[in-house]
Amino acid sequence: MRFVVLTLFPDVVRAYAAAGVLGKAVERGEVEVEAVDIRDFTDDRYRSVDDDPFGGGAGMVMKPEPVARAIESAGRVGKRVMLTPSGRPFTQADAVEWAKLDSLLLLCGRYEGIDQRIRDDHVDDAVSIGDYVLSGGELGALVVLDATMRLLPGVLGNADSLEHESYNEGLLEHPHYTRPAEWRGVGVPEVLLSGHHARVAEWRRRESLRRTARLRPDLLKTASLTPQDQRFLLDLESGDQSEVS
Repeated sequence: MRFVVLTLFPDVVRAYAAAGVLGKAVERGEVEVEAVDIRDFTDDRYRSVDDDPFGGGAGMVMKPEPVARAIESAGRVGKRVMLTPSGRPFTQADAVEWAKLDSLLLLCGRYEGIDQRIRDDHVDDAVSIGDYVLSGGELGALVVLDATMRLLPGVLGNADSLEHESYNEGLLEHPHYTRPAEWRGVGVPEVLLSGHHARVAEWRRRESLRRTARLRPDLLKTASLTPQDQRFLLDLESGDQSEVS
């Protein structure tokens, strides 16, 4: 899959694309990451990409022409997405859908943002990674890139792990433990040492529900819940904290 990231700081993108799981996927040719410097599409000697906002106000706004040229230089892409605090929330469902594309363009803003005419006419979507403001869209673009590329066939060594990750079923993931079985006086839940796969699966499901109810109760409104899940959640609400052990 081809990712095109339009940015004023291409070295940030290139450094991330050379590390970890993504770096290995790039080396194997499973993922292609192009970091495009928007300043390369300016005309003046200062490579200016920003100007004062019409109507006054603090800060500067990225000019439309260099951005439009950078977008057009990418050629045909499956989807063009702007990263902006005013975008809709990026979700796991987006990553799943975008992983089916052959290419994805990610546009990183800076300053007070990008001229609205780019958003209106030159991108297909605008997303945010959270309810906060960053210095630019690069971190958001890398989040989208990472969440999407890891869903591609062959990128992760253990594809089965994708089936049990947070949000895949609308719930947060259950806790994880590894050796030693007792560490600094704290032991691993006995059920995980039992070798009883059905009981382990039941414990993990309940802990996933418990964690979601405590940290992200909003997710329960749309999660796929069985009658058994619903009974467990009702018990949680009533104060029954029993566990599988």
